[in-house]
Amino acid sequence: MKKLDELICSLYEYKKIGSTNPVIKSIEMDSRLVQDGSLFICIEGYTVDGHDYAMQAIGNGAVALISEKSLSVDVPVILVKDTKRAMAILANVFYDHPTTKFSLIGVTGTNGKTTTTHLIEKILNDANKKTGLIGTMYMKIADQTLETKNTTPESLSLQQIFAEMVEQKVETAIMEVSSHALHLGRVRGCDFNIAVFTNLTQDHLDYHETMEAYRNAKGLLFAQLGNTYCSNTVKIAVLNGDDLASKEYEKMTSAQIVTYGIENKCDVSATNIQITAQGTSFEVSAQGKKATVQLKMIGKFSVYNALAAMTACLVDGISLDSIISSLESVEGVSGRFEPVDAGQPFTVIVDYAHTPDSLENVLKTVKEFAQGEIHVIVGCGGDRDKTKRPLMAKIANELGDYVILTSDNPRSEDPMQIIFDMEKGLSKQSGHVSIVDRKEAIIYAIEKAKVKDVIVIAGKGHETYQIIGKETIFFDDRIIAANAIKEMLK
Repeated sequence: MKKLDELICSLYEYKKIGSTNPVIKSIEMDSRLVQDGSLFICIEGYTVDGHDYAMQAIGNGAVALISEKSLSVDVPVILVKDTKRAMAILANVFYDHPTTKFSLIGVTGTNGKTTTTHLIEKILNDANKKTGLIGTMYMKIADQTLETKNTTPESLSLQQIFAEMVEQKVETAIMEVSSHALHLGRVRGCDFNIAVFTNLTQDHLDYHETMEAYRNAKGLLFAQLGNTYCSNTVKIAVLNGDDLASKEYEKMTSAQIVTYGIENKCDVSATNIQITAQGTSFEVSAQGKKATVQLKMIGKFSVYNALAAMTACLVDGISLDSIISSLESVEGVSGRFEPVDAGQPFTVIVDYAHTPDSLENVLKTVKEFAQGEIHVIVGCGGDRDKTKRPLMAKIANELGDYVILTSDNPRSEDPMQIIFDMEKGLSKQSGHVSIVDRKEAIIYAIEKAKVKDVIVIAGKGHETYQIIGKETIFFDDRIIAANAIKEMLK
């Protein structure tokens, strides 16, 4: 707890209206969560304006407000230019700068963030380090798993989570850092020790508009690693040496740089990659040592994810032998090249691939071991980057033998229109069918598949829902596929 005046003195420019100096017991940006003694921050969002809920917050017990507008209320109002920026500062101060009390690893990139963060978590846990994890699927504080709405939560939520991690004596936190979060300032106040870059390919152009803007948004993670060289805190940028964007990130950061890769000379490199239906092996060179790695995960992209995690953990002080032992024990990550086996004589793989690059990676990996035809079920989300729709279909068409276009999360868009957009990327001679209902599309593919064929169900991966209009319904590709197989085998 802190007195209001003590808290707001961390702000450079503000105007306080009201003379009282209440004790602040909590900070909230959602009026429904306000309790007695809360400081309520009015945030103007995309759909609602927190200023409109000031009276509701006071009714729930708010003793002061942070606002961009003058408000006629009977509690102190702190007027600032930008409540979101003020929120990041105040949350950091209120929770006593939690990320200075443990090591924080941030992972950004178009693809591979979730897998890389989970691999890092596994390696650190096996080395007896207590960890926290924040990402697309959930967040974890030691052994406790909690739901998360965004890949990277808002700054206030982050500081609350980090404070809990301090309470639970977490030694290292690993976080997926999205381009949206960086651009919107959600990670302001986060003191990263290690920043990891996976790759940069087309995605989110509905938001960023250009690839340069998208690249620069991710670059903020490296620019924010700090500009000093303190003896007690070393800042490291872990960069993919095979991705051109890394050259830009090298310029943006003052941190020391460690690279990983396959194609170019890097600090941590993989050679002699062998891919089979059972897994992937490669030779790794790092810190003057060479070793063989036998992954149960499949594909060249899995090697990149393993190298990214390996490099981050080497930087964090874990031995190469310990890292390899952990990586070799990993079965996989939920919804990432995840097989569905219900006794069928063909292969079914569910993958989160929802960008042209990730779909291409998955299908090229499948082609390495496929003995029959490759059936690709793919859709694109509504209210998102429309330019990638024909590209997704084109890649499925070129690398698959049969394409089934269907719905992903159509949201407010007409799912048939999304499919029409995708069809523009197909060749006239392509073997494909369009089935709007995703469940029917999966059933169709399973009924059509022959012995030794491979079905790739792309786009949703670990997700257990589908968003149609304003309705969110339960939907899990893995369950739908398994039930369809069981029905087929009756």
